[in-house]
Amino acid sequence: MGAIRTFLGPKSKYDKTLPYTYMARVDALSGQGREPLYQHYFADTICGLIEHLAENNIAPEEVELFGMYLDKEIPLEIEYCTTPDGKWLKRPAICKSLEEHYQKTLENRYKGHVADGECSFDDRDRTGDGPY
Repeated sequence: MGAIRTFLGPKSKYDKTLPYTYMARVDALSGQGREPLYQHYFADTICGLIEHLAENNIAPEEVELFGMYLDKEIPLEIEYCTTPDGKWLKRPAICKSLEEHYQKTLENRYKGHVADGECSFDDRDRTGDGPY
């Protein structure tokens, strides 16, 4: 079964209620150009994307986050990914924040993040990529 799963990829990628991947969009010109010049960062998990952004010293106020589905991209609110003083949350605090928000609102874009128990994204690589 391991070889099949390696070929097909993570099982969670076939759950159409979960994002296929996560994307961050950053204006490389910081609003100084006539039009934004976007750099994009990606990860299969939101926690992996946030860790990658933090490692690259990209502040939350510079970023737009999206859950990428097969046929659409849905914006995510950064406030559930940051501390009260505006710093990126780390695992498992980010998982807990997203889980609590999902439990209150049942917004599918925040589904699957679990701080205690089984995470829907456990089968995915947490490595971030970018900028592209």
